[in-house]
Amino acid sequence: MDRHAPQLTSAVQTFSQLISSTRRGARLARLLTLTELYFWRAPQGVTERAEQVVAELAANAVLHGVLPGRDFRLGLALDATAGELRIEVTDARGDRPPVTGDPGETEGGRGLHLVTALADRWGVTPYPPGGKTVWAVLSEAPGP
Repeated sequence: MDRHAPQLTSAVQTFSQLISSTRRGARLARLLTLTELYFWRAPQGVTERAEQVVAELAANAVLHGVLPGRDFRLGLALDATAGELRIEVTDARGDRPPVTGDPGETEGGRGLHLVTALADRWGVTPYPPGGKTVWAVLSEAPGP
């Protein structure tokens, strides 16, 4: 047996956590994101944008996607080869799709404009049996 056989390592690092659907839970999602990206040595530009995107998506899950007794899920996947971070926030309210409001309105929806500005792309996918996953992809910012 060859003791020096190369080991395959995954270029994709993942993290997934159920979090309580509370304001504290939304804050915890942001802090967990910062911690994971720090240990994964993600680029600073990606980390800064991810902090804001997770804060908005987690807040939306807590404010608009909550059902009593149901948590939301934070998912992160950093693909070092592609230079992309995928953020997923899954909540229990598939019947309430995210709505982008007019930034000048007093009601909600402004946070998704921020997500649109910070993410390369974002969207929503159903999460059966009754939830939804709001996802965003952030690419490494080009150098100066």
